[in-house]
Amino acid sequence: MTTRVLGAPVGDPARALRSLIAGAEPVQLPGVYDAVTARLAVASGARAVCLSGATVSAVELGLPDLGFVHGTDIARRAAAIVPALDGVPVLADADTGYGNALQARHTTLAYAAAGVAGLHLEDQVSPKRCGHLAGKDVVDIAEAAGRVRAAVEAGTGIVVVARTDALSVRGLDEVVDRALAFAEAGADAIFPEGAGLAELGVVRDALVAAGHDLPLVWNCSEAGAPVEAAPSTADLGAAGVRVVIHPVSALLAAAAAARATYRRIAAAGSAAETPRMSWSELTDLVGLPQLLQTEIEYADNVAAATTAAVKGTA
Repeated sequence: MTTRVLGAPVGDPARALRSLIAGAEPVQLPGVYDAVTARLAVASGARAVCLSGATVSAVELGLPDLGFVHGTDIARRAAAIVPALDGVPVLADADTGYGNALQARHTTLAYAAAGVAGLHLEDQVSPKRCGHLAGKDVVDIAEAAGRVRAAVEAGTGIVVVARTDALSVRGLDEVVDRALAFAEAGADAIFPEGAGLAELGVVRDALVAAGHDLPLVWNCSEAGAPVEAAPSTADLGAAGVRVVIHPVSALLAAAAAARATYRRIAAAGSAAETPRMSWSELTDLVGLPQLLQTEIEYADNVAAATTAAVKGTA
């Protein structure tokens, strides 16, 4: 039997993600939130994807990003998504680690068990808030670095991205201090939330001067400034960014399409005239042709074995 079923394990996603962040150009990570969006992202050519806590909160609970979801929720969602990615790595939101260093370590182990290739861990107080909301605060540097060290030393091998939300509440100097502390703690990449090109450059220069040639992560999210005004990929790359996440773009597009469809059904009695994927496109996406072929091959093998057994007793 040679047919490969979609969802079979492929390669080492954590190693693949490490290779991507070590590249010379930024890699774009679209946000996914279920197996269908995971399949769509892979089919589009995405080399890696991201899983946002805000998205999980919206999709699973219908609630905003105010600390309602836990790492167990995101790990469970990731475990459902990973098989549909066919080896494409997922970078998952680990919020604050959901407690102190012990909880950050436990979260890292849970994410690794779910097949997550990397996580980003932030320095907000718990419960956290969306990074673009007012009213957030950060823990002290020692506690934040302890979370990062615990995640690194959990021994899972997954990529640990250290995020700081200090820019809007403590200023750029504090961001630099935290980036350096996270680098010393063993982080694989630094995520200065809310930073523009100038701030990214300052953080990058400070890291390099201290002997830490770490890539930066940048958040291209509709929760902040309009994505249409985002810096170019070339400019981000020049500032040291190697990962650009787009955590909620697909969810917002899907929600707009669903709203239009529901309104059309309510007004006209059908979804006619609303843009939709055909049923055959969806079933192809989720692997129906391959599975039917596998079913036939199993049936043929059973029939052949039965025939051979009958001949052997004749």
